[in-house]
This record gives sequence, C-alpha cells and structure tokens, in this order.
Amino acid sequence: MHSLIAAIRANDTASAHLAWPGDFELDRGDPPEEVRLASGAALEPLAGDGAGNTYYFCGEGGEERPILYADLDGQATLVAIGLPELLRLLLVVPWWRDCSEFTVEQSRELAAEYLADLPDLTAGRDRAAAALGLDLPDEATVLTRLREVALERGKDYVLVYTPENEPYEAYFTAGE
Repeated sequence: MHSLIAAIRANDTASAHLAWPGDFELDRGDPPEEVRLASGAALEPLAGDGAGNTYYFCGEGGEERPILYADLDGQATLVAIGLPELLRLLLVVPWWRDCSEFTVEQSRELAAEYLADLPDLTAGRDRAAAALGLDLPDEATVLTRLREVALERGKDYVLVYTPENEPYEAYFTAGE
C-alpha cells in the first residue's frame, strides 16, 4: 500500500490543489491549542488550513484512521474515516465547511462562487486525483458520507480543550 502523505508531498500538482481550493496543507499541522480526545484515544496532527485550523488522525494506526477537523472557534467534527476519504471530500467538495445542509443544491451554490474565481477548478481537481491515484465519487455521495461521519460516527470523537477540560462544540448538528 502506498502512502498518500508521501504522494502529496511528492506531487506539486496535487499538493497545490489541496492547498487551494482544498485549504489543506501538510506543513500546517501544528495544533494551536492543547487538545485531547475525551475517549483518551491517541490524537495526531495531520495538516492545517490557512486559518490555523487543524486536521487530526484519531487513534492508533496509519492513514486509515478517522480524521477530525478542529477550528479556532472551539468547534470540531469528524470528517472522514481515513485519508483517502478526506482527500475525496476536499477534492469534490472543498467548500464542505459551508455545507451544513449536506445537499447538492447548497453545494452547487457554493461551487458557483469558487468557479467564478477558479474556472479550471474541475480540471485541477481531476489532475490532483489522478496524481494521487484516487477515483472520485459524485457530489451527492461525498455529502451523504460527510453527514453520516460527522453526525453519526462523530459522536464518539469529542475533542477537549485540555487546559480548561472543556469539550469543543459540534461543527455540524442534526438540526441544521
């Protein structure tokens, strides 16, 4: 099995597209705050985004581990089970943070804003996916999976701000 982290680092096309519009950079993985999982499971910084938010691997293992996203506003959510799933999310729906309804309609409205600034977004996404050896599902599949992971599986992944022993709020809630 090949390492996707190594593949991202080795491929400028993939790493550039993941950096923008994906807003995912392996070299930004230093967490800004002292945090832990409420369960006591291992937590390992993976990457960050331009706003200083962090993606974390949860538990023991390799790139197949669940991935949690935490922002500086005290919100966190499980976004993927494994790095391949996260990369598919970032490539197909890089505006996922604003898709609180998890619908294709909402996603397409957000996509229009991105496409206005990045007319070659789809071609860039396809080049990045090919460079990483990833097949990309459709938007509806990615959003359905994000909803399932964030709202159902994510209940077991509560991030805690260690100095105050305060849990982060859920990034998405079922009522949105």
